[in-house]
Amino acid sequence: MILIDTHTHLYDTSFDADIFDVIKKSKNAGVMHALLPNIDVESINALKNLVLKDSEYFKPMMGLHPCSVNENWGNDLMIIKKELDAGNYIAVGEIGLDFHWDLTHKDAQILAFREQLQWAKDKKLPVSIHSRKAYADILKILKEEKTDNLRGVLHCFGGDLAEAYKAIEMGFYLGIGGVVTYKNAGMAEIVKEINLEHIILETDAPYLPPVPYRGKRNESAYIFEIASFIADIKNKSVEEVAMITTQNAKTLYKF
Repeated sequence: MILIDTHTHLYDTSFDADIFDVIKKSKNAGVMHALLPNIDVESINALKNLVLKDSEYFKPMMGLHPCSVNENWGNDLMIIKKELDAGNYIAVGEIGLDFHWDLTHKDAQILAFREQLQWAKDKKLPVSIHSRKAYADILKILKEEKTDNLRGVLHCFGGDLAEAYKAIEMGFYLGIGGVVTYKNAGMAEIVKEINLEHIILETDAPYLPPVPYRGKRNESAYIFEIASFIADIKNKSVEEVAMITTQNAKTLYKF
């Protein structure tokens, strides 16, 4: 059985002490690739250094996370664009909109999101999109920006069923992680209605670990728990879930 963790931050400092054990565990769990989205200017070196440890296993993305959009966002974007142009990146990410905590830079977030979508279109790369309290805006912008070259995933999807179908209609995948295992999150009911051909799996490690690891540090190895949970709610084998979602990831990221 082969799995791909399509969104994980294993370069986070919480893994510094045992990263090689974490990698070994994830490989033993059947994870063939771990995809690494960038966060901001400060995270670039940590991301690149981790890729150097195993360039076949780790596949990097480059982008500016919406929560990192501040008064210096224009300069940060220039640095990130230069890195994107110079490196071998499989996607533009993690980008998007986050209106949960602070709306101070809402307009800047939108501008940064649109600019990074344009990078992806120009380079014919997929996008990994973060959305929190912003699905209406995200879907509106994607519709406006849509071309044949714009494709990607709504990472850690947390919208409703109607929003899921809108994203799918525009050719986007839904990234499903540990939240699907949380009883009160409501994601299990949505995933139950969505065809597996529209889903890719992720952990978002070290965040949002699946049950039974909730409250602990998340790891890429735990993607097996996510696949198993989805298999149960869809009355399918975990092998079938793994096969379909892995093929979806390969198709999106052109492995």
